Amino acid sequence: MNKLGVAIIGAGKVAPTHAAALASIEECQLVAVCDSHASRSSALGDRFGAEAYTDLDTMLRNPRIHMVTICTPHPLHAGQAIAAANAGKHVLVEKPMATTLPDCDRMIDAARRAGVTLGVVSQRRLYEPVQRVKQAIDTGKIGGPALGMVTVLGWRGPEYYAMDAWRGTWGGEGGGVLVNQTSHQLDLFQWLMGPVEELCAYWDNLNHPYIEVEDTAVAVLRFRNGALGSIIVSNSQKPGLYGRIHVHGRSGASVGVQTDGGSMFVAGMTAQVDPPINDLWTVPGEEGLLAGWQEEDRARASSLEVMTHYHRLQIQDFARSILEHREPLVNGEEGRKAVELFSAIYRSGRDCKAVRWPV
Repeated sequence: MNKLGVAIIGAGKVAPTHAAALASIEECQLVAVCDSHASRSSALGDRFGAEAYTDLDTMLRNPRIHMVTICTPHPLHAGQAIAAANAGKHVLVEKPMATTLPDCDRMIDAARRAGVTLGVVSQRRLYEPVQRVKQAIDTGKIGGPALGMVTVLGWRGPEYYAMDAWRGTWGGEGGGVLVNQTSHQLDLFQWLMGPVEELCAYWDNLNHPYIEVEDTAVAVLRFRNGALGSIIVSNSQKPGLYGRIHVHGRSGASVGVQTDGGSMFVAGMTAQVDPPINDLWTVPGEEGLLAGWQEEDRARASSLEVMTHYHRLQIQDFARSILEHREPLVNGEEGRKAVELFSAIYRSGRDCKAVRWPV
């Protein structure tokens, strides 16, 4: 097999990012696009030289397709992933993997039974500043995590929710700030801090009366390694976007990354974002490296297309994992962990009690 034939399911706002990334990956060739709206599938297909479909089952019968990437609203992920797996196609699904844990388990089971690879888009794990934090923790530079904090403050106004009918609804989106705007940061938090043992949480809609879902959530966590943590996320703070993860170690040293900054991000629409940078670093003997890393990361961001670069890296890893018969960077079990985390937050807030793992 010289190239993997790839199909994109869903031609909405994030789909062009996948298509552009695929165009630059030598292991892949975009051969098909499927969307229930013929005008959208045709527009994306014409732009990237791919065949357009409006019926998923018909497209999945195309023998040129070996792999699909799923870019549809979150509640549709499970059914489409299972259909693709049953058709013998490898499946890479946009974040979040699904909106419920049973759906995640159904997806994992379908991929296992079909003998296909399942992966979840978590491209922020590949940010160089995030990799530095992960390496510092894994090599014991901070003596193991003692306290972790994730903070994401941003704004979504009426115009954002008016872009698509599914936005801001439980049925169409599966949740609010936890599911849509901060699932990447939740994924990073548990990846850096380790398995969660227990959490208590609150969530609410504080100033978006025109939507159904939460716009703000807070949680406190105890991790299996004994560390403590906090989560504060909100779509109720403006202007702009502020997203940071800080990990304080048992040695007293701290490391951190600003994953998001600048204007509010909308997939497929935002043209420029602030580069991810390390914003905290007190590892003994390495304190002076911070300014140089920030300069390096800003220079890198100015020389590449940040909006597609990290998607390209993860999609390429996924394609190579198929060709090399190995696990991808983020498999289904890894993608499930972020869903378990926001599911626990919802349950704790709903029931007004602590939630223990496994959820």
